[in-house]
Amino acid sequence: MTVEIEIAKKEDRKRWNQLISESIYNSIFHIWEWLEIAEKYTKSRLYPIVSYRGEEPIGVFPIFYKKKFGLKMTFSPPPSTAMGFLGPIILNYEKIKEDKRLYYLSEFQKKVDNFIFSDLDSSYALFFLHPILKDCRSFKWTNYRIEPVFHYMLDLTPGPGFLWQQFKKELRENVKKSKKKGVYFEEGEKEDLLLIYESLVERYKEQNKIVQISKNYLLDLYNLFYPKNLRIFVAKKNGEFLTGIIALCFKDTIYFWIGGTKAGLKSLYPNDLLHWEAIKWACEHGYKYYVEFGAGTERLARFKSKFNPNLIVCFSARKYSTFFVRLLESLYSKVRIKL
Repeated sequence: MTVEIEIAKKEDRKRWNQLISESIYNSIFHIWEWLEIAEKYTKSRLYPIVSYRGEEPIGVFPIFYKKKFGLKMTFSPPPSTAMGFLGPIILNYEKIKEDKRLYYLSEFQKKVDNFIFSDLDSSYALFFLHPILKDCRSFKWTNYRIEPVFHYMLDLTPGPGFLWQQFKKELRENVKKSKKKGVYFEEGEKEDLLLIYESLVERYKEQNKIVQISKNYLLDLYNLFYPKNLRIFVAKKNGEFLTGIIALCFKDTIYFWIGGTKAGLKSLYPNDLLHWEAIKWACEHGYKYYVEFGAGTERLARFKSKFNPNLIVCFSARKYSTFFVRLLESLYSKVRIKL
């Protein structure tokens, strides 16, 4: 029986979410409602692809199609959404044998690739794959360029006492100093999310950059996912906001998602305290893992490495229809860095 693909419709959203929930490797980013919000704010078109072998669904792959600067482009996830990864999910991946995994992944990817570059006539495709999906050979075999992407993950199961002792001594001292100077941790709400966004905008201005995600995008996600899957953590002093993070909570994992900008008073060490208190909160609420996106940037990785996390290596897959498209992407990337 061959592998075929179909585009799920809006009336299939419950079935889609059910398939996502049944997979060992899934994410909050794959949930239908999140995908719809991402589609709305990126002005792209969502194609929620489901693969079948006969009548049995074997995988899902949400892709986003967008036309810009005359180019037809396909993404998973789309830019300007801060979605750490997306890409395909093979159902029951951990339960099926290697030959089946290889067959499903390979045939599924061939069908999706044909849909992208033949049916949609895309010139460019870029995917950031789920950290659990280490097998990116099917993308390589369909002529994608594979590159590593790095994140950090802290195993919370030993408990906060053990984790504290594993932190860099400098970090532990900073947390103590922060407390002595009157900095404290609080759970926040919508107004704190807005303060986090404003602090992000100010920080980017200092670096001559522009925040790519919109405030309304974050507010829509907050309204949909708070408090079950989205939490706000802030560090304050004398009732005044210093810094904060937006965290995502999904199954047994909590994700440091957005925020943690450098506060005005560095000597207060509010980010050191904020992360430690967020880690304690996660332990107390039964989460097993604490993930921090973006360990591929040296400056950020040096700060995050003080918590003694494990490095996660996952992959991006990129493909161009022509060398000219590749050249255009390279030029565009250089312009964005200068901006």
